[in-house]
Amino acid sequence: MTLVDIIRQHAESTPHKTALHFAGEDISYRQFWQRIEIATDSLTTQGIGRGDRVAWLGLNDPAQLVLLFALMRIGGILLPLNYRLSRTEQWAILKRAQACLLVSDTVHHTVAEELTALMHADGQDEQKAGEANVEPTVPNTDDVLLVYTSGTTGLPKGAMHTQAGLAANCLASQHAHGFSADDHVLTALPLFHVGGLCIQTLPALACGATVTLHARFEPGEWLRDVAARRPTVSLLVPATLHAVIGHPEFATTDVSHLRLLNAGSSTIPLSLIEAFHARSVPVCQVYGSTETGPESIYLLPQDAMRYPGSAGQAGLNVEVRLVDAAGTEVAPGAVGEILVRAPNVMRGYWRDAQNPAFQNGWFHTGDLARCDANGFYWIVGRSKDMIISGGENIYPAEMENILACSPDIAEVAVVGMPDERWGEVAVAAIVRADGSRLDADGVLALLNGKLARFKHPKRVVFVDALPKTALGKVQKSVLSADLSRIATLAPNAP
Repeated sequence: MTLVDIIRQHAESTPHKTALHFAGEDISYRQFWQRIEIATDSLTTQGIGRGDRVAWLGLNDPAQLVLLFALMRIGGILLPLNYRLSRTEQWAILKRAQACLLVSDTVHHTVAEELTALMHADGQDEQKAGEANVEPTVPNTDDVLLVYTSGTTGLPKGAMHTQAGLAANCLASQHAHGFSADDHVLTALPLFHVGGLCIQTLPALACGATVTLHARFEPGEWLRDVAARRPTVSLLVPATLHAVIGHPEFATTDVSHLRLLNAGSSTIPLSLIEAFHARSVPVCQVYGSTETGPESIYLLPQDAMRYPGSAGQAGLNVEVRLVDAAGTEVAPGAVGEILVRAPNVMRGYWRDAQNPAFQNGWFHTGDLARCDANGFYWIVGRSKDMIISGGENIYPAEMENILACSPDIAEVAVVGMPDERWGEVAVAAIVRADGSRLDADGVLALLNGKLARFKHPKRVVFVDALPKTALGKVQKSVLSADLSRIATLAPNAP
């Protein structure tokens, strides 16, 4: 069965069950399907057909999910835009993807009108396919989702996902979470990214569960709905975990009905995990990327308390290898680049069929990890972030995880900077916690006895904020450029 078939089946078998709760409104599975049918008619009336790219610009909204399923029915492709990008960046993506229609929420109506005018002037809105096909003639192998990467390492690239790939990802997610129709998912992360869309939201709908959808993340609202609506599962990233734990209502909010909390996007500081473990809520990490679906490696609930900090084991139907620079598999316990082969990995990059990230069926993630004797993976960072100082390899995540546990540190990122003597040295950029008077010597003292001396930062820089993507990932390339613009970076610059 396709994902479209599954939603229609839920509409027939459990028509009155709540599929989505949004802005105080319950939307049943029957109502959800009716909205999908209306959207399908609207798209076909506008001449949208197989292979056409239709963009969405807006906050989290049931309308985006309706649009996705309507496009699945006619073979169209959803292109979710990051609303936090500038208009110039959004236009570049629309032009690159040759989108023929832009749909928006009311908040972004003005920007959408400006972008639509650019599309019209460029002739994009005239590049529509012929007659649209409604199920069952659309192959499950057709592309249905085109998601652009954050572009932290250059121009954003469009990852193409098929309906079959999304279905495979739903199966992996259901295995990871033990989802059933009795579950209730709280979604607050943005649906323009596969994290918010594909880790829990689509899998929950596929198994007939209920999803409470927030327009955007706000820690107080998340905590209040955890208490009031009693979800069983939710997903956060390090930045939002930090915001929730630091909120004054965290200590008094009843979280006992959360049977698990997922965390992903980047390496998770142990202090954030322990804060929820202390409240008897297992934190189950998930590793993946825009290109991998993203369910690739995940920590099952029964392993969360035993392996805190681990990303988990290879997911359902997912093959994982760790290789060195020569492509040779590394020994157990050694660090290697993560390669993934799975049915939920993207079909490829939009108009970039020869991208070297795909080799012999394997996607090269650029991320580094170790695998222990029990098959549990431990992410140590990006290969591009690895620092080679005096011939020694330094993995920033090791340092960052230790420093992030300090109550004096709100945020930390470690980057490599050129050095005449060592080739590269580690530089720690620190955002002090409110009221903290931590100095560079204090930062170095936090690492004493916990990390080999050669792994300590040679310089400590205190900053007001770290540059981040929309999902809270630190943009280390931007941070490095900012530090490089300092004419003379004195050791332990205040």
